[in-house]
Amino acid sequence: MKSTVRTPDWNALTEEATRLLAEYVRLDTTNPPGHEALACDWLAAILDAEGVPYERYALDPARPSLIARLAGDGSAGGPLLLLNHTDVVPAEATHWQEAPLSGLVRDGYVWGRGAVDMKGMAILELLTLLACRRLGIPLHRDLVFAAVADEEAGGTFGIDFLAERHPDALDCDFVINEGGTGAGEIFGVRRPVFHVGIAEKGPLWLRLSATGTPGHGSVPHDDNALERIVRALGRIQAWERPTLLTAEVSAYFDALHCAGILPHPPTPEVLRALAAEHPRLHSMQTNSIAVTTLTSGVRPNVIPAEAAATIDVRLVSGYNPERFLAELRGVIDDPRVRVETIFSSSTPASPMDSPLYHAISEAVEAICPGAAVVPSVSTGFTDSRVFRRRGIPAYGFMPLLLEPPDMGTVHGNDERLSVAALSLGLRILFQVVRRICA
Repeated sequence: MKSTVRTPDWNALTEEATRLLAEYVRLDTTNPPGHEALACDWLAAILDAEGVPYERYALDPARPSLIARLAGDGSAGGPLLLLNHTDVVPAEATHWQEAPLSGLVRDGYVWGRGAVDMKGMAILELLTLLACRRLGIPLHRDLVFAAVADEEAGGTFGIDFLAERHPDALDCDFVINEGGTGAGEIFGVRRPVFHVGIAEKGPLWLRLSATGTPGHGSVPHDDNALERIVRALGRIQAWERPTLLTAEVSAYFDALHCAGILPHPPTPEVLRALAAEHPRLHSMQTNSIAVTTLTSGVRPNVIPAEAAATIDVRLVSGYNPERFLAELRGVIDDPRVRVETIFSSSTPASPMDSPLYHAISEAVEAICPGAAVVPSVSTGFTDSRVFRRRGIPAYGFMPLLLEPPDMGTVHGNDERLSVAALSLGLRILFQVVRRICA
């Protein structure tokens, strides 16, 4: 007798996803300060109603993480972990069409901070887990849902705390996380493309500081701390760094060319032209530097005694931070400018040849025929770094098909996610999980 393949009622699940995302966006988990307990309480109530067991882990009671688990028989191996973060970045409400925490459903979109980054993905992961539970799908490995705190500020209260104090809670064979989305159009070519993040640049946040001789602004002198920092920043901005094409970035451009998105073979000349036109593509190919803060002075007529600036450096995968620091000090060429590391992280890439990567490609083709699946490199960093360091394949794969006007809203104004993207994402993620776990 032919077995019946159990699948969700997709229309009903889409309606549920829309309602839950609107509710979730309304929870203010802006970081700082976080208040991720609001998200954990909300998720816990849903899981309790469905009879799904979970645990909370917290360095700070107001900032917990939650991990839920559907047990499998283990015959396929270790768990698949569906990872998401509960905090969101601040929003400047005066520049939004709708209130950032409104959770308004309008014109086929759910509006609000975190709709894409990454409460929308959290809802996809949550409902995929619940669909497996409701349908009674036999699982051959554990399916784990992990909603963690503090990703937007570096992970001290979230993934880093879990990795240090509760490493067993993170044990798994594979991870699906943020770090890659779908795009309806790239370089003006209309074709669905789903990015699978296999690597990310390493953050190296630095503080430059100097001290000098204070005095009256009417008597300038050569020991002005602020001028020293300004000169250092000028030299950094004028620093022409070489193109550094990693294997993962090369694979990305090769895949775009094979998919017909990039019309010409990705020669160095073509890549230089793309980098000149697209800042993100330039960042993928270089050690990027952005000046982010500058602090000094007390009054317009007082030469300051101290000055400091911070720069956000993102190193290409595999680049040694100590080597970069030595290069930077040589460019600054001023021993009185101190360079201090605030935060540093680097991780290896995940393989493009793994059961999960293949399952993603197969699921996309099954649900969205003709779409391209390409390996990609994130210019930002994610919580996947903790797993990649442990040798666990972690992929940035949010199967949300975004249009160009929507992609720029992440960390920007008018962040929103279409109901159509939610619906398609549910189908794709369910297929991926089914192929790996069932």
